[in-house]
Amino acid sequence: MLDGKHAIVTGGGTGIGLAIARALADQGAAVTITGRRREVLEEAAGDTLHPLVMDVTDEASVSDGIAQAVEARGPVQICIPNAGVAEGRALHKTDTEFWRWVMTTNLDGAFWTIRESLASMRTADWGRVIAVSSIAGIRGLKGAPAYTASKHGLIGLIRSLSEDYLGQPITFNALCPGYTDTDIISRNVETIRDRAGISEEDALKMMVHTNRHRRLIEPEEVSAAVTWLCGPGSQSINGQTIEIMGGQC
Repeated sequence: MLDGKHAIVTGGGTGIGLAIARALADQGAAVTITGRRREVLEEAAGDTLHPLVMDVTDEASVSDGIAQAVEARGPVQICIPNAGVAEGRALHKTDTEFWRWVMTTNLDGAFWTIRESLASMRTADWGRVIAVSSIAGIRGLKGAPAYTASKHGLIGLIRSLSEDYLGQPITFNALCPGYTDTDIISRNVETIRDRAGISEEDALKMMVHTNRHRRLIEPEEVSAAVTWLCGPGSQSINGQTIEIMGGQC
């Protein structure tokens, strides 16, 4: 279905990003996965994915990295800005350094990735930009104002771009998963445990119960939405926020 198309997935060495990269490769796409840790990327890539060391918090790294990917595999036709951090901190504990770290990773990195990918995508006759936001991009997440603001900002970026490119063969959408079964969950469990003084089991239950169907989302459920948005008949799905959390937000 995606034979001959070049996809780039930031944060593609683990978790949701890796699930998306593998799903796109299964559909025939040539998939570049990016991240900061070469060994993680190379282990994840195997024989089907193309690893590229790139730091989304560094504009020059993004610009140079995507240029290398385009030179190697042609125009980017599927852009998945997925790389991000998910860390909560109450506002009175949020200093400017923490705020900028979250914004640079979650929002600036997506902006640079999309901008550089569009430079080549616009030369092709088809394109998909699918940002991985969060359910926190739709509603407020308690105790995480920086993270929530960054994910709201990402959705705003996607919606604006969908208007800019109306009528052209490029669509822009955002996926908004609830708590998903990745390494981030393990780290958040430890943070909640220490902050709230509860057991790891109770900390996990707090996150699970946030999802409407009372279980963690599987990464493959998110990647299935990506393949749908890249598939036949998806051309009128544009500027949308697609919730993946087992029920209405």
